[in-house]
Amino acid sequence: MQVMTASERSFADLLRDIVRDLQEIIRSEVRLARTEIGEEIGKAKSAGMALAMAAVTGLFGLAFLLLAAVYALALVLPNWAAALIVGGVMALIAAVSLGTGKKRMKEIHPKPERTVETIKGNVAWAKQQAK
Repeated sequence: MQVMTASERSFADLLRDIVRDLQEIIRSEVRLARTEIGEEIGKAKSAGMALAMAAVTGLFGLAFLLLAAVYALALVLPNWAAALIVGGVMALIAAVSLGTGKKRMKEIHPKPERTVETIKGNVAWAKQQAK
């Protein structure tokens, strides 16, 4: 097979090569974006499962602990005061848990950072080649 130099190639051949290269770059960027988004979805799934498991098991255990706490406090306080104290403590614990869950959700980055960076690099390269 004979290799032609740039001066021997037609404009149409050069244009076809450029289009083919751009298509391959775009395909590569799409593959990279899919990979990055898949990684972030995995993180979100893991965080969501942990939060759901904590919520379900916590509710069952908490129900019995709260009942025991109310009964224990009811020995020295009126029933309504014992229930109010236990309810207030539970509201405080719920607020702390909510803050922790929000913090973990903020660690998830849905924007494919590496893809954005490589696209910026490709655009800069294309601009440089156009000069």
